[in-house]
Amino acid sequence: MYLCSVLQRVEISDFDKIILGIDPGTNIMGYGIIGINQSQISLLSIGVVKLDKFDDHALKLKHIFERVTGLIESYKPDEMAIEAPFFGKNVQSMLKLGRAQGVAIAAGLMRNMPIFEYQPRKIKQSITGSGNASKEQVSDMLQKILKFEEIPTYLDATDGLAAAVCHSFQFAPRGFGLKTGKSKAKSSSWEQFAKINSERINKK
Repeated sequence: MYLCSVLQRVEISDFDKIILGIDPGTNIMGYGIIGINQSQISLLSIGVVKLDKFDDHALKLKHIFERVTGLIESYKPDEMAIEAPFFGKNVQSMLKLGRAQGVAIAAGLMRNMPIFEYQPRKIKQSITGSGNASKEQVSDMLQKILKFEEIPTYLDATDGLAAAVCHSFQFAPRGFGLKTGKSKAKSSSWEQFAKINSERINKK
């Protein structure tokens, strides 16, 4: 099942850059798409791709590839930001998650799209000022930044959106292939982050 919530109906040509953010998963893949016009970030679409109806892992990978390809064709993103797999104790789960990420990356590479990978902690740090923030805290902060009214049922969607917004905050150079963005500024606390990034929070 493919769930897509388009929050703003705008022309793609209105933006200087469009970023597709992906939170890879084997049961639910989250995504968010943002448009950037100068320093203004706009939310274009957010949603999830549900994969739990597929019993065969190969079919899940096929579905991920098809859906990511569909998003690319619909929104013509300039870059993709994707969350790196979280290293856990279950080797089989890590392997499957890595495959899911790889398939999403392959869909972008098929269209010569620059792809940037970010560790989960890096994304949380960039969005909230804390690398230990919860999914709910990340979602709440994104709601403040992008001014959307309703938080999605599946936080995988806001995780995907967080990857895109994290990338928009970085100073990573454009280029082909898989890269890791690095931020010039770091915030060690919410107070420091809010002070440095007050325009993100207060901008109407």
